[in-house]
Amino acid sequence: MTKEFVIGSQVLSVLKDVDLTLGVGEMVTIIGASGAGKSTLLHCLGTLDLPTSGSILFDGTDVVALSPPELARFRNRTIGFVFQFHHLLPEFSALENVMMPALVARMTLREARSKAEAMLEAVHMSHRLRHRPGELSGGEQQRVAIARALVMQPKLLLADEPTGNLDTKTSSQIHELLFALNREHQITMLVVTHNMDLARQMPRKIRMADGRLIGDTFEPEQGDGASA
Repeated sequence: MTKEFVIGSQVLSVLKDVDLTLGVGEMVTIIGASGAGKSTLLHCLGTLDLPTSGSILFDGTDVVALSPPELARFRNRTIGFVFQFHHLLPEFSALENVMMPALVARMTLREARSKAEAMLEAVHMSHRLRHRPGELSGGEQQRVAIARALVMQPKLLLADEPTGNLDTKTSSQIHELLFALNREHQITMLVVTHNMDLARQMPRKIRMADGRLIGDTFEPEQGDGASA
């Protein structure tokens, strides 16, 4: 897979012949200096952007070939996103924020509420259902963001610096939560991070530099899955 951006008369090559396979239930981290292409890779794998060339296979289906409506449905039902900043809607409660993906998928209000309440319980936020983001701590906001990312029970979670704005203690709690969710739900997780404490805990570590994957340290634990 490659990704290029055209800036005036210049062609900027950000991803260069990336070849990556993720197994079902794997926890993988990508590390590397700023500008290595890590976030662009996540955006392409999450279909927020599409590669210039190459394919993204998910259970044998090339999602790059899907129509825009099909791609939107695939993204909503199959992939969860967690970013460095929580991106919660400030005017809505924690419960309402987590319900959003289910409502976008045209679930009934009752079903969306039930799913959101269950996921908020899973991230230990049942006591904060009615609170708006401004009434929550940074760690609580990120827990709500994780619940929103997982409310549709996606097969893949993509996280871009999920603890980048948090203190050390809160970061550790979020790390433990991600590992627990992986164990309980077998969600494949791909995490971009500069946090070496988190990276050291991950079973598989991939180093990225200048748009290429240059190192892949794997401690075999789990199965097969998606590839790009």
